[in-house]
Amino acid sequence: MQSSETFYDIIIIGGGPAGLFTASNINFGKVLLIEKGERLARKLLISGTGQCNFTHAGNISTFLKHYGNNHRFLKYALHEFSNTDAISFFKEAGVDSVEDKNGKIFPASLKASDILQALASACKSKKVTILNGSPVIEVSADAGLFSVKTATNEFICTNLVITTGGLSYPATGSTGDGYQFAKQLNHTIVTPKPALCAVNIQDYHMEALSGISLSDVLISLYHDGRKTAEHRGDIVFTLKGLSGPGIIDFSRFINDGDTLKINFIDRNISDFNYDFVEALKSTGKSALQTWLKPYNVPRNLLRYLIEEAGAEPDQQIAAISRQTRMKLATLLCECSFVVAKAGSFKTAMATAGGVSLDEVSPKTMESRLIKNLYFAGEVLDIDGDTGGYNIQAAFSTAYVAAGAINKSKK
Repeated sequence: MQSSETFYDIIIIGGGPAGLFTASNINFGKVLLIEKGERLARKLLISGTGQCNFTHAGNISTFLKHYGNNHRFLKYALHEFSNTDAISFFKEAGVDSVEDKNGKIFPASLKASDILQALASACKSKKVTILNGSPVIEVSADAGLFSVKTATNEFICTNLVITTGGLSYPATGSTGDGYQFAKQLNHTIVTPKPALCAVNIQDYHMEALSGISLSDVLISLYHDGRKTAEHRGDIVFTLKGLSGPGIIDFSRFINDGDTLKINFIDRNISDFNYDFVEALKSTGKSALQTWLKPYNVPRNLLRYLIEEAGAEPDQQIAAISRQTRMKLATLLCECSFVVAKAGSFKTAMATAGGVSLDEVSPKTMESRLIKNLYFAGEVLDIDGDTGGYNIQAAFSTAYVAAGAINKSKK
């Protein structure tokens, strides 16, 4: 028989936003939260460059468009605990919020520590026991109970919640532990990959354009020569490749060796050629760079593309050969970039992949394989766009898991 000191009604592994929010919403019994690091929620503290954009403005139907192919899994959770609920929760905890021009929601103080303090205080009010600096090394299930072993202790519980996050920013403690625990409990792991990250480009020669940005451009993704997806968003040239929200949010679909084709002018090749031929009839003596100005391509980028096509910025359009024009049309409308590296876990803001959603109920976050086992947050195969969507998903899934555990007691 286990002593009362080692037995808990609920054990939560992982002291990030999902773990803390699950614990703060449990309404009965003895609750133990185990965090392997000495400090709670280290990744939360660096989110939004330390300002913590903890959710995003907009209605839930809009929200669902920001979670890739697995957005349907989150529909119930986001309705149960929405972005407005998150804002209200922190306001009641004494943390007012502000919205920036892009719809990101931050604590009014712009301090991530205020969000953590509110979560920690909520756990304290529920008399949650928090054990820091205790990495879990093994979990198992037997006869309706769970065993959770650390290097120095073994704890037993009737309800187990795994909220260990993914693999991104491993320096904060996100090292994929939850995937190993899920495997120990016979769950399937969808191969994790970096998400919300910039991409490095093969044979990249655009270092001099670093810092140049474009708004709302069309980005098409090709795998083995076949178009597989497209996305619109803002992009930024870097010293090694491409970044910006348009690339970062799209990165969940991008793999090493894929090709990105970017349309800088929002016209297809056929339309551009038509524009060019029509211009020859009336403004053939115009300098190429002058004629292209209405397409609103940043000047230095435009000059680079013109020279790559084999023309000169001041060359008259009437003097441009058909071959050069076709090459310029391709560079402007379908500029190709072969991906050398689709980010790394050291720089990625989130992890795509994780515990298979086929094995988890979206209405309870309970395992379909083992009763009273729950998952919440980034350990699941869900990842949102940049801008607070991942933290909101952590809160929403945690809320649903806690609610299901509360109902199980009745």
